[in-house]
Amino acid sequence: MVPSGLLALMFTLYPTVMSWYFSFLDWSGFSDSAQFVGFANYREVLRDGMFWDAFWRSFLFVLVAVPIRLTLALLVAIVLNNQALKLGPAFRTMFFLPVVTTAAIVGVVMSLMYSPFNGPINQALMAAHLIDRPIDFLGDPGTSLWSVMAVEIWKNFGITMIYWLAALQTVPRACYEAAAVDGAGRWQVLRHVTVPILLPFAAIITLLTANSVLHTFGVVQTMTAGGPYFASQTVEVYIYQTAFAPGQGGLPRLGYASAAGCLFGLCAMLIALLQLWAGRKVAQTRANLAVARAA
Repeated sequence: MVPSGLLALMFTLYPTVMSWYFSFLDWSGFSDSAQFVGFANYREVLRDGMFWDAFWRSFLFVLVAVPIRLTLALLVAIVLNNQALKLGPAFRTMFFLPVVTTAAIVGVVMSLMYSPFNGPINQALMAAHLIDRPIDFLGDPGTSLWSVMAVEIWKNFGITMIYWLAALQTVPRACYEAAAVDGAGRWQVLRHVTVPILLPFAAIITLLTANSVLHTFGVVQTMTAGGPYFASQTVEVYIYQTAFAPGQGGLPRLGYASAAGCLFGLCAMLIALLQLWAGRKVAQTRANLAVARAA
């Protein structure tokens, strides 16, 4: 455990603590002239319209991407959980491959797919006579955010599917057998057996998925860098650009970016607390199922 503990200390705990410290400084991060300003950075962040625009875009990601990922992943997981499906393991691997693929690689490849200049997506839409001319998916402020969102859903769809598969494994086979003896159809089994048992797990799966969707930096930065005209700028991209890549010749503001990151981190912490509560509910439900099996 010592090597893992050291890595966590260096790359998780230490940066977190230092971010809180930096948030009280007026510091570019590239000089030794750091001035303590107290909560001035936090007050400025709370009055910054660009921060709140990025903040709401991040949560728009959650409001749209989470329900889609949960629903599609559950449907696929139910199909793949069928023991009669011979190619189930192959399909699971196929759906999970994008999860382990580097976000930067996915971003570059999908940018080429979306390209209005002979991009495969535009070519397919034009060949099907659905559009008359190519669409600039990533260059149009009206479509850039939704295009990136679609890539994020596709890339991380597999991990949500694995969560659902793990939850489906906890449903006792005896419940399915009893339902079959009673003459229940597939829809009745899903509605009265599978869904009620999955509900406690759905809470923690939803929170895990929401936490994952909040962290979309890699895909967004690679595909659009928050553009065009900040239309796809999420909080993580806003923090990065403020700290390390300010535009229009401005100086980096590491202290200010740290304050923005700490405020966003508080929101993520609330989700983590909800996740902890949901985890306890799942553990309680599993204990109740174990008692029911023993009886």
